[in-house]
Amino acid sequence: NFTDNMSTSLLLSKNFTKGVLIMKESELRTRVKAFALHIIAICDEIDTRKGRSVLVNQVIRSATSIGANIHEANYASSKADFVNKFHIALKECAETEYWVEMMVGCNAITDESAQALLQECGIIRRMLTKSITTAKSNMEQREK
Repeated sequence: NFTDNMSTSLLLSKNFTKGVLIMKESELRTRVKAFALHIIAICDEIDTRKGRSVLVNQVIRSATSIGANIHEANYASSKADFVNKFHIALKECAETEYWVEMMVGCNAITDESAQALLQECGIIRRMLTKSITTAKSNMEQREK
């Protein structure tokens, strides 16, 4: 259940002790997980016999890596490491956009599917950017 996942994610985010986690991080984790699962479901429907297996593998890797890096940030060794993990997640988000565009280019997915994926990627990218900005600001305030 989507609501149960949100509650679990909120509990996990409240347990983070580094002090730089923002309130919306639980929403981000839930959204990123749903996005990765959506990508996997779409890729399961693509005929990889047409030389598209590289695209399928790459988009799944980059999409799932977004969430993996966010998850890993919760175990960061420092505040700078935390921010770095979110930067990596942001790069993976940009890479996912590229692979989605490539999949449209070779007719592996419809324009409609791609538009929905790219829109969600844009939302995630903006959330990651905001999280990075907030975390950096919190680090700078603590240094003063």
